[in-house]
Amino acid sequence: MTLVPERVDRLLALADDEVASGRLPACQLALALDGEVVVRHTVGAPEDSRFTTFSVTKALTAAVAWMHLAPETKVVDLVPEFAGGGKEAVTVEHLLTHTAGFPRAPLRAEEGADPQARRARFATWRLDWEPGTRLEYHATSAHWVVATMVEVVAGRDFRDVVRERVIDPLGLPALRLGEDGPALDVVHLGAPSDVPDPLSADPEWLLRFNLPDVRRVGIPGAGAVSTADDVALLYQHLLHDPKGLWDPAVLADGTGHARTTLVDPWTGVPALRTLGLTVAGDDGKAAVRQFGRATGPRAFGASGLGGQIAWADPDSGLSFCFLTNGLDRDQVAAFVRANRLSTAAARCVTPRIPGASA
Repeated sequence: MTLVPERVDRLLALADDEVASGRLPACQLALALDGEVVVRHTVGAPEDSRFTTFSVTKALTAAVAWMHLAPETKVVDLVPEFAGGGKEAVTVEHLLTHTAGFPRAPLRAEEGADPQARRARFATWRLDWEPGTRLEYHATSAHWVVATMVEVVAGRDFRDVVRERVIDPLGLPALRLGEDGPALDVVHLGAPSDVPDPLSADPEWLLRFNLPDVRRVGIPGAGAVSTADDVALLYQHLLHDPKGLWDPAVLADGTGHARTTLVDPWTGVPALRTLGLTVAGDDGKAAVRQFGRATGPRAFGASGLGGQIAWADPDSGLSFCFLTNGLDRDQVAAFVRANRLSTAAARCVTPRIPGASA
């Protein structure tokens, strides 16, 4: 696979226009191929700027979970405080596929930073449905539980596990979770659409991610900071695992096995959730999952606020990440942005993927 210069230019022009038009304050993208970053582009900010990665963070948390937790493990077996109200049935698989049943369970960042306060909060949570019977996006709640389970198994702070087991071995110096390093402040833009925000009834809470104390917490489902190239490189390692960090069967499961086809109530299509990621799929709905219209059906990744998106495509070997510090109040605009950029990114290599739309 080789890059097609005119298609790369088209991708960069789309990013440039997002900032020039005022739709975003700044953005950054990266393409990686054969284990190396081959395109890096920043608009509206210094070239080495880092961004809060919001739900793109979930791939990092999943990558650590795959090293420590079996899908069938019940939360209460490792975190006794989680018992009560039917939560005894919740497993790692439920947590990572957004089928656990407590999408809006409350946990302030300050509570999450304190392991004892975190566990005490778990004890108060109640289920909205029986685990595994319904899918609804768990913005941060489920990943707090995943992080706590990893801490029990690993015997140390989750943020240390992330750094020691993934970030440092893979040589990703800009990717950080739980450190108050420099990152662009996030800002809200535009007017709300008629489509409800799937993450919060009060989106202003997202501005708390600008606070140093909140960044230091390292919210495991949304709180990492990074450059786009480090995220794109993380996905190259999930494609190829040259350092052998993961059991091959576990990695193949996490990046390629859709463990649930329950319909996502926000998109109206089967979610195709793996243990922590989403698969593009061959049902013609890849664009609804924000993979655009030119990735292969085996592409896997995770999206985030503002149209942030990161994925890798086993059919082309390409990985892509787009980050921004602009948070659309119009969720449809962010959805369209992620698809437009994903389509352009996937078209940057030749030969084209058989069956992908022109």
